[in-house]
Amino acid sequence: MRKWNVGIIGCTGMVGQRFASLLENHPWFNVTVLAASPRSAGKTYEEATGKRWVIETPMPESMKKMIVKDASNIEEVASQADFVFCAVDMPKADIMALEEAYARAECPVISNNSAHRFTPDVPMIIPELNSDHANVIPFQRARLGTKKGFIAVKSNCSLQSYVPALYPLSKWGISKALVCTYQAISGAGKTFESWAEMVDNVIPYIGGEEEKSEREPLKIWGKVENGVIVPASSPAFTAQCLRVPVTNGHFAAVYCSFDKKPTKDEIIEAWRNFSGRPQELNLPSAPKQFLHYYSEDNMPQASLCRNLEGGMAVTLGRLREDTQYDYKFVGLSHNTLRGAAGGAVLLAELLCAEGFID
Repeated sequence: MRKWNVGIIGCTGMVGQRFASLLENHPWFNVTVLAASPRSAGKTYEEATGKRWVIETPMPESMKKMIVKDASNIEEVASQADFVFCAVDMPKADIMALEEAYARAECPVISNNSAHRFTPDVPMIIPELNSDHANVIPFQRARLGTKKGFIAVKSNCSLQSYVPALYPLSKWGISKALVCTYQAISGAGKTFESWAEMVDNVIPYIGGEEEKSEREPLKIWGKVENGVIVPASSPAFTAQCLRVPVTNGHFAAVYCSFDKKPTKDEIIEAWRNFSGRPQELNLPSAPKQFLHYYSEDNMPQASLCRNLEGGMAVTLGRLREDTQYDYKFVGLSHNTLRGAAGGAVLLAELLCAEGFID
């Protein structure tokens, strides 16, 4: 397998740090350029990040002395990479413009940002679920006037805790789903040291999360038609999202009803047997077992299960019948690994393996 040269745009933030850590010894990807805001440009990665390195793994030695580039210098950054990962903290309109500028410079963008998630010809992919949405990329390239450049995005981090569990159950016709997510503080790019307000506290509001939690699954369930992704009309989702005092790991309490109600054993079997294109291709970051079900009443737990299979697996438990819906269960995913940087790296592996990035 050949090596791809890659860049990290937004390298100093928490997700950017995750990208750096995951890519340090990646068998396919070699980090050749780091970029961030003008205030970080011209400094070494070590100097630019300083005491703001917050993830548990140390900064890669090979990147410490790399000079951070100004992300707005599109041609300079794009010329040093076959494609880039993007995890910038900017206003939505600015992110859209920046990512499109990289794509037009013939540099594919694998984005962790939400800005382009509802652009009709930009695929939003959870690799095990809707890998076929990559087929919209040629239509996007035609719109942009590019040969190689395009944008692909991953979904909101909290979706990983419930959408992968529901998707394999579609064969029974999911009519509606209610989800309450309990989201770790790292989802806001914070630690307890930088967000003392979260110690011994729960905040029942996360800006924009509920809309994303209800709308994004329908795009994932959608179909490529006439050069765009047409969102599905069902299942009907409703969501409530809370911030909880946990470092890493997003939980979801899920309630769902079916057109044709399966048995509990059929659901568990569907989860245990489910795999997708990443497992078929044996991609480097793909978990061997994507969905893990625990029969114990007190499982899964964030501190025990979030790092399962390198943080790339989704853990499920407490499946039981409900009085208002057909079933209820809980799900857990690591929000900065499967939900953010790890999910984007897996998406990039998929697109490379399928020939969309050459």
